Amino acid sequence: MNSGKYVFAQTLDYVNRYEFGKCVKRYNGDYRTRDFNCWNQFVQLFFGQLTSRNSLRDIATCLRAHKSKLYHLGMNGYVNQSSLSRANEGRDWRIFADFGEYLIGQVRPLYTDHPIPNIRLENEVFALDSTTISLSLVLFQWAPGKYSRGAVKIHTLLDLRGSIPSFVLITDGKYHDSNVLDVLVPVSGAIYLMDKAYIDFEALYRIHLAGASFISRAKSNMDYTVTGQNYNINPVTGLKSDKTILLNGYKSKRLYPEPLRLVEYHDVEKDITLYFLTNNQEVSALEITKLYRNRWQIEVFFKWIKQNLTIKKLWGHSENAVNIHVWMAICTYLIVAHIKHSLRSSLSIYEIIQILSISAMDKSSIKELLTEEFSNQNFNEQKNLFDN
Repeated sequence: MNSGKYVFAQTLDYVNRYEFGKCVKRYNGDYRTRDFNCWNQFVQLFFGQLTSRNSLRDIATCLRAHKSKLYHLGMNGYVNQSSLSRANEGRDWRIFADFGEYLIGQVRPLYTDHPIPNIRLENEVFALDSTTISLSLVLFQWAPGKYSRGAVKIHTLLDLRGSIPSFVLITDGKYHDSNVLDVLVPVSGAIYLMDKAYIDFEALYRIHLAGASFISRAKSNMDYTVTGQNYNINPVTGLKSDKTILLNGYKSKRLYPEPLRLVEYHDVEKDITLYFLTNNQEVSALEITKLYRNRWQIEVFFKWIKQNLTIKKLWGHSENAVNIHVWMAICTYLIVAHIKHSLRSSLSIYEIIQILSISAMDKSSIKELLTEEFSNQNFNEQKNLFDN
């Protein structure tokens, strides 16, 4: 049945305005504001992300064209591009970051039972990586990158059960990836998958002492001594060796004094030999390779948000505006993931956001749009009508 509400207004029903208000109050975000408060700013930016608007001007133009519908869309009027830009420049980005953290805490538990391909472990499994957005250094002087260019890095820890981000850090392009390990708080029993850019033995040892595990690609110049070897491996699977090692370098063995595990694997398809470094002594060598293969889910996640959300074209030049922009993209992804789980939709997050983006101004029931059960029911009703 038609709910009588616009689809966009129905998506806002999944956003906890009370919790957002707590974030606003924490940073006094509505100080000296009238109609265009932080909530209205959030709703208009959310509309821009959900409908893939390329600029603040696009958002303002679309909302002005539908000004008679704004109240029913959940908005308290529209503002011009300049007012929206000033809000992004001046209002504390931590309001949106804190609300993003709240959404992470709300959505992640919904996907705890989500399976990981070819993995039967019950541990929490995370992939850690970053993606870079190239910028003009003339416009973004606060964000230096490599080769005299500007850049922003989005460091993300992705929970592979449901591909839900559990940690996000936004920095300039010169911030080294391994520095994120100094900010990250390891979860006991969890497994962290990362590439060789995160080889920082001091930080990896902190993960080990916290009772967590890491799996990384080993650097080719790593100096070590083999102290043991597991010969119970099946070469048909591509495994070459499973060794226990101790680091040799003066600094390395002081920073990581305990044994590590080095697994050698030959990928037949790509004809390349890979070396995996881990502190996990419990899972099999083959499971180590399968776990690391799932690290590519974070690459898929980065590709997805860049293609389906507005994140490569930033809506402001200041550090504050960029932080708000990126966190709004993360919030949009999490809200859509929440809708998917709440409606028990078999559609992917990609398919859902495509449907919502073109249906935002419709008055269809969001449940009918996103669930096959209602789609099939409507199809059968129409078929019976023609049959009669």
